[in-house]
Amino acid sequence: MKHISSRDNPFYKELLKLAGSARQRSKAGQTLLDGVHLLQAYLAAGNQPRHLLVTEASLQDSEVTALIQMCPNVPITQLDDGLYRDLSELKTPSGILALIALPGPVMSSSSSSFGLLLEEIQDPGNLGSMLRTAAAAGCDAVFLSRGCADAWSPRVLRAGMGGHFILDIHEQVDLSAMAVEFQGCIYAAALDAKTNLYDCDLRGKLAFAFGNEGAGLSENLLAAIKHRIAIPMPGHVESLNVAAAAAICLFEAVRQRSP
Repeated sequence: MKHISSRDNPFYKELLKLAGSARQRSKAGQTLLDGVHLLQAYLAAGNQPRHLLVTEASLQDSEVTALIQMCPNVPITQLDDGLYRDLSELKTPSGILALIALPGPVMSSSSSSFGLLLEEIQDPGNLGSMLRTAAAAGCDAVFLSRGCADAWSPRVLRAGMGGHFILDIHEQVDLSAMAVEFQGCIYAAALDAKTNLYDCDLRGKLAFAFGNEGAGLSENLLAAIKHRIAIPMPGHVESLNVAAAAAICLFEAVRQRSP
């Protein structure tokens, strides 16, 4: 096991760049998983990390040592506590980080049977929650526009709670073009829509589209989607949080599609 105690270590410098830069993650094709739960989910999906990073104290933790045993051919580096804290955004670090390769999407838009289109979702917590909900609802793919937060950032990964590893995630997508190619029905969530979500037949091949937290869906994307839906809100509020709206729509589809 290697040990790093200097911030000038070249490998550690690369890790810092990955932790803080979406551009670096994209360039390197790698990201960091922070904590026991995310690594457990990654391994459960049949993957192996490229490198494990631990603290001295974590090597006495039974969960951490069990995960290390599940990665018999993966190199391990022990970091001094201060170096580790600079890589982790957790208030109480678990003591294990995993360097992983970014998985590339394998599914085309036309192959998706239950998808999610997200346009300029900029809050990492919202994006991660929507990915987690999509995974729980049984979606097969999520398509993100160029203005979305980085799907593989530490904050989005934490909010996704492992949902990333059971979804086909497409980033930097031209959603208007994708909407034309999609071989199913796309429902655009819009406050001014006349059609009630609960009046729609959601049992076929479909996708839902949700827009930016403040601006909603763009006119260009709305023009490419035939069907607009609204969630009935009898209470006196202007709108729902976009992640909550996505959950309602996705699980109404789950209800209708259940045997």
